[in-house]
Amino acid sequence: MQKAKSTVGWRARQVVLSSRPLSWINTAFPFAAAYLMTTGRIDALFVVGTLFFLIPYNLLMYGINDVFDYESDLRNPRKGGAQGALLAPELHRLVITSGIVTAAPLIAAMLVLAGPAHALSWLVLALSLFFVVAYSVPGLRFKERPGLDSVTSSIHFVSPAVYGLLVAGAAFDDSLYALLLAFFFWGMASHAFGAVQDVTPDRDAGIASVATALGAATTVRLAVLLWTLAGALILLTRWPGPIAAILVLPYIIAALPHWSVTDDRSDRANRGWKHFLWLNFFSGFVVTMLLIGWVGLNA
Repeated sequence: MQKAKSTVGWRARQVVLSSRPLSWINTAFPFAAAYLMTTGRIDALFVVGTLFFLIPYNLLMYGINDVFDYESDLRNPRKGGAQGALLAPELHRLVITSGIVTAAPLIAAMLVLAGPAHALSWLVLALSLFFVVAYSVPGLRFKERPGLDSVTSSIHFVSPAVYGLLVAGAAFDDSLYALLLAFFFWGMASHAFGAVQDVTPDRDAGIASVATALGAATTVRLAVLLWTLAGALILLTRWPGPIAAILVLPYIIAALPHWSVTDDRSDRANRGWKHFLWLNFFSGFVVTMLLIGWVGLNA
């Protein structure tokens, strides 16, 4: 009996690990902030949407990735912890099933709560889920299409914000477009830099990525450029939005030591990538403070 309980507990922990708990906030916060700042209220759709983008969305996104990347992950020393679960084959069906079972009722509730008045939000939600699946599943595997891999990864994080804005009935203007585009470039930069550390294992496994295509050093420089563009776009947003432009600096500083990293030493970029896990929490705190300030100024 004790062994059975231990096995169930181990399986549960592996399922949770496959959803990357440290990254839950990166998808839930964009939706929650967009919806709350637009409507100014916490209602059923806010709660359901935040819960969906917090756990099931990440379980689908990362769980599917871990299942279909199992063979290549065996060769990747990073896998097996916070940076990605190394799922035993007997857990693959459980992880995918868990993602579908936890996501389906929340998606249904979101569609009902949104209603036909926000039909465009349904399309954005559908596209968001499509890109979650298309990133990893055989036949599509956008993660193995250099350039498209970074675009798709960024969509994973920007689309919850777009969905939140649409379902809340936000008025889109130049300032909002600049903010979303800045977020999009930030997401592309983060993915591109993250791919640098995996150049060697990806090439050994025959997996293409923006980093295997451009090389480690060029990809780092591309990431720095994209972060710089993101910061410039944030300067075009309404006050106090421009203050957030300084948030790209820690990311650029973390990447600069790897400006000239060679492909055979690209794994050293993992040190900079680990910093990002904590920088995201700091950035989220600052953005929260700015949102509070924005609400105060526009009350």
